[in-house]
Amino acid sequence: MKLKRCRICNAKLTKTFVNLGNMPLANAFLKKNIVHNEPMLPLHAYVCSQCFLVQLEKIEEPKNIFLDYAYFSSYSKTWLKHSKDFVDKTMKKFRLNSKSLVIEIASNDGYLLQYFKKFRIPVLGIEPAVNVAKIAQEKEIPTITKFFGTKLASELKESGKIPRLLIANNVLAHVPEVNDFVEGLKIILDSKGIITIEFPHLLQLIEKNQFDTIYHEHFSYFSLITAKRLFTLHSLEIFDVEEIPTHGGSLRIYVKHKENKNIKRKKSVNRLIKKEKLFGLTKLSTYTNFSKKTKLSQKRIVDFLVNAKNAKKIVVGYGAPAKGNTLLNYCKANSELIRYTVDMNPHKQGLYLPGTHISIRSPQKIFETKPDYVLILPWNLKNEIMRQMKDIRRWGGKFVVPIPEVRIYR
Repeated sequence: MKLKRCRICNAKLTKTFVNLGNMPLANAFLKKNIVHNEPMLPLHAYVCSQCFLVQLEKIEEPKNIFLDYAYFSSYSKTWLKHSKDFVDKTMKKFRLNSKSLVIEIASNDGYLLQYFKKFRIPVLGIEPAVNVAKIAQEKEIPTITKFFGTKLASELKESGKIPRLLIANNVLAHVPEVNDFVEGLKIILDSKGIITIEFPHLLQLIEKNQFDTIYHEHFSYFSLITAKRLFTLHSLEIFDVEEIPTHGGSLRIYVKHKENKNIKRKKSVNRLIKKEKLFGLTKLSTYTNFSKKTKLSQKRIVDFLVNAKNAKKIVVGYGAPAKGNTLLNYCKANSELIRYTVDMNPHKQGLYLPGTHISIRSPQKIFETKPDYVLILPWNLKNEIMRQMKDIRRWGGKFVVPIPEVRIYR
């Protein structure tokens, strides 16, 4: 058996963070509800005892996950507002102008770069999913359909594409070769440039029991302590950090070349590292005890679904996010427990969830069938969804949020 090693420091991986069993790829939506030999892959997260990176084995190649992708950022109003606010803040903070090239890695459908474009800032997107990049290109946002790493970084630098601002939101976790990725950031960044990166905060994942954010697309799960170690290896320095609410609690880090002495490190970095240490993120027991919390959460979700069925109550889902597929498969849900789910994304409507084979419909279906409970699978967007679907209360419908614990909203 091949020895498992850490993707940052190459230490042996012997400690389990959580083992969720065999799962389908979270975004491998089905065209039929009866599928023979549906691929199932082990979803087993380990923690490195040296650098504390939580990580999956590289079981599936990124090209088999991301080249034809089902996630489009622009379908969430909450995410669009978050992106616009970031652009407005960044324009003022770093005084960008018409000569300041902005490059975004994993630019999706142009959800963020469109706001820089309104300020007449030159932009370039890098998005490997051809179907998603096409939407950005239709918005006249230049987009390269390749995976980012040292090879592409060198090619772009040679062609004069050197960004003053380099953005990588919610992509670091998706990269199996993190050292190559971060070295690529180092290669392409202007000598006085800034990198901003957002990623879900491992502290929040553990504290709020967000086990469903673990799926095959997410190869790595970061704390600031671990991220700092990674960037230091490549002569890059995290000089500022913000805790932000997206995805159930994320970090936004600001990075510069170590050689750039014009920007000083802020107190926010040491302050958050201290917080992580007090929480226990440098103790292996904090990680190895996580499985117990996950099993308890599984029991509570299953108990709710089974009790609702026994009481002849109808439960439907809202959303078809990747995290929802981890949750439903781990809880062994099916269409007997959840009649169907709905999603605003028309590219998902008419398909079936992987593993559970629950059908995906338009949100209008809820108002036609009037279910008793609506289980919100993208729980990080619960406020937006409850506002959007508030009229279910007319027939006594209730919202259910499964994470961090099962909670019913009347």
